[in-house]
Amino acid sequence: MNIEPLLNIYKVNLKVKSSERVLLFTDLIREDEILSESEKNRRLSLKEIAKVLKNIGKNLCKELIYFEYPSLGSHGMEPPKSLWELAFGKKAISELEKENVLSKLLSKTVSKKELKIAKKIIKKYKSDAVNAVVALSNFSTSHTNFRDLLTKCCGTRYASMPLFDPSMLDGAMLADWKKVKKISEKIKNILEQVEKIKIETSNETEIILHRGKRKIYVDSGVLTRKGSFGNLPAGEVFFAPLENSAQGRLVIEWAPTRKLKNPLILNVKNGKVISIDGDEPFKEELEKKLYERDENRNIAEVGIGTNDKASRPDNILESEKILGTVHIALGDNSSFGGKVRTPFHQDFIFFEPTVYGITSDNHKIKILEKGSLVI
Repeated sequence: MNIEPLLNIYKVNLKVKSSERVLLFTDLIREDEILSESEKNRRLSLKEIAKVLKNIGKNLCKELIYFEYPSLGSHGMEPPKSLWELAFGKKAISELEKENVLSKLLSKTVSKKELKIAKKIIKKYKSDAVNAVVALSNFSTSHTNFRDLLTKCCGTRYASMPLFDPSMLDGAMLADWKKVKKISEKIKNILEQVEKIKIETSNETEIILHRGKRKIYVDSGVLTRKGSFGNLPAGEVFFAPLENSAQGRLVIEWAPTRKLKNPLILNVKNGKVISIDGDEPFKEELEKKLYERDENRNIAEVGIGTNDKASRPDNILESEKILGTVHIALGDNSSFGGKVRTPFHQDFIFFEPTVYGITSDNHKIKILEKGSLVI
């Protein structure tokens, strides 16, 4: 195991100080999960990596808090109450329960009024919150109230590492993060000039997404500022398209961790996936999630990869960071400028895309040509 990138999580990516408290957590395989042998081995490796991170971190900070919990089975679901207590402190969580908002935060059914109450309580006890988080859970906590409140109300720095694979320690995690940031900022500057983007691929994906004035986010691996949040490995520029606006079709050839036997076509109208065409076992799994809640159909995110060390196509955490790729997500976007709140967020990767930015006066700016940057 390459230790250097793990050490750099503390020293470079999060720049942890000796006076700070750090929360490190991972999730464990449940008995009812059905996994292939290779997937089981990858999941088991997360615990081993977490142990190494624990041993490294306890010598670099004031307190290293380590926690394990049974996996939640889906990206975007809220972690358990016990983890909230470790992150925010027992006083904050007790008061959230008294105000009857904790259960609604956990189920993602909290109203705007209740969310304001929650934020006020969290800010009241923000000195009890941890300074930094290393989220090594297989299922992502990125798009959760947990992460959103920690970073925005407490100023906690947050490194999210869902679907992590040991091979990333010898690949995408070796990126020059300053270089990744430079490429990302260039793309961000272009996207800030446009109101829409059009994406085309050789497999007949064709979609137009409206940005309007939505904020452009950069995930560069540099998580040193108060309240910083991003993935590790990092390397993407992304935003939440305007709800009810995306039109077109997405031809997906990859599930999050494997290549599909046959492509699936996601038909998109008024910002939502209205139907799926194709013959592939993953279709049933995806349709099940879409029928659970109408919000899960939402076109939640569009992003462009900026990490030139990323290369694996079969793991969405890394593949969405590959320089010159595009990823589009369904479901929740409430934590990065969108209006949809749901316990589901799933990205899909598109290789060798041609991407145009379209300005308010209909001027086209080509950003990618078959996966190569042209800006």
